[in-house]
Amino acid sequence: MNILSIQSSVAFGHVGNSAAVFPLQRLGHEVWPINTVQFSNHTGYGQWRGEVFPAAHLADILDGMTERRALAGTGAVLSGYLGDAAIGQVVLDAVRRVRNQTTDALYCCDPVMGDEGRGLFVRPDIPAFFTEQAILAADIVTPNQFELELLTGGPVSTLAQAIAAARALSTRGPRFVAVTSLRPPAVAPCHLGSLLVSPEGTFLVETPQIDFAVAPNGAGDVFAALLLGRLALGLAAPAALAATVNALFALLARTKALGQRELALVAAQEDLANPPHRFQVHMAVPEG
Repeated sequence: MNILSIQSSVAFGHVGNSAAVFPLQRLGHEVWPINTVQFSNHTGYGQWRGEVFPAAHLADILDGMTERRALAGTGAVLSGYLGDAAIGQVVLDAVRRVRNQTTDALYCCDPVMGDEGRGLFVRPDIPAFFTEQAILAADIVTPNQFELELLTGGPVSTLAQAIAAARALSTRGPRFVAVTSLRPPAVAPCHLGSLLVSPEGTFLVETPQIDFAVAPNGAGDVFAALLLGRLALGLAAPAALAATVNALFALLARTKALGQRELALVAAQEDLANPPHRFQVHMAVPEG
């Protein structure tokens, strides 16, 4: 499948398109990246150079792709870090253009806004854009636990709360709501969970938490890309979730073993395409 990916890019490291494009390619997809920013490195280092591209720049690139009839063969759109809400309007325009050509094209929205510990790290107009517009247009959304709270306006600490919030989000449009980085008490101590609410049911995979001196950035970007890539290949929801989580865990384990600050995407590329079957998916049932 041809996939249009609209998100950030860095010259050094792996976040945004610099994290998502290669995994999608290893799954066999063709990827057309449009970069919302071009930075020297991700902001986790505290210092970086580069710029956020204006919405007009992205719209111009989209127009050029339309002139080349590239969107006629596109079956999915992936969006991540946006920079500002005006860029979000370009993303929604891209989704409309793609769906005008392919009515069943998928839109996977990774609502990048923040994380536990760091808090909100996007401009103030971004949360409202996701809540009021992007989520309604999306087929797949992939918030982390912190972002799920922002999108639904309530606390998410237990598994029951996570399931209820994800199901509430799914009633607003998305067929698939994947919640990443679920932490105890929603999952077992020293574990992380990935929850998927889908038309086929609600599923959960838990993995041991890998401790890093400095956690690598970009894991959520890889997760969204792999989940979209697997669903686009026609995998059933539980199989897509299991393959995504097992591939991501293998990537993180390889990164830890190599002692790297950045995700070891190239070193772990075989695991991205053919993940080990280590962690099993099961139906998510809240306690009580």
